[in-house]
Amino acid sequence: MTTPDAGIPASVSDPVHAAGAILAREAARFAGLGWMRGTSGNLSVVLSRDPLRLAVTASGLDKGELATDDLVVVDATGTPVPEAASTPPRRPSAEAGLHARVVALTGAGAVFHVHTLAAVRAGKRWPAGIELRDLEMLKGIGRSAHDETVTIPVIDNSQDMTELGDRLEAALVPGVPAVVVASHGMYVWGETPIQARHHVEIVEWLLEYRMAED
Repeated sequence: MTTPDAGIPASVSDPVHAAGAILAREAARFAGLGWMRGTSGNLSVVLSRDPLRLAVTASGLDKGELATDDLVVVDATGTPVPEAASTPPRRPSAEAGLHARVVALTGAGAVFHVHTLAAVRAGKRWPAGIELRDLEMLKGIGRSAHDETVTIPVIDNSQDMTELGDRLEAALVPGVPAVVVASHGMYVWGETPIQARHHVEIVEWLLEYRMAED
């Protein structure tokens, strides 16, 4: 396993604990913004790709107060890996399998799922997709600021992660690192945890703008 590159001090040499430090830091940031209220939302970072291993925030914990061991290492199906069991035992998010699927589909190094009000409102307002154009902030997700319509896809929610994953796969827009899940929130990803964070911030701004504009 390799240590995720996200500004973690060199003293944190163990890849799993380094991932835990990243997840705790990013979760605290999003919780402070009100995007991971209570125990909602989940974040993951890739530890290895062959075999696929992800560190995922543990379920049922306050996302503003995570410690470096408040994570679960899962495989490509979202199933906890026995040899990386945490002490005390932690449960992965029920959506861990969807994180793994996003990684497999996109090559992402980190997947962040947050519950922002703008994502829920925009998903309800534009169930066929949220269109944006002629905004400088689109550069923040790697798209043109002018003369291009960018659509953030919206999919219906489901408690079945296989079904939700199928919907996400069918809806993916090349070059758009985000999907809004109606009445739920959004999944956003990036090559690194820092890029994933930046994408979350940019997508949230775009959704807030679109809601205010309408």
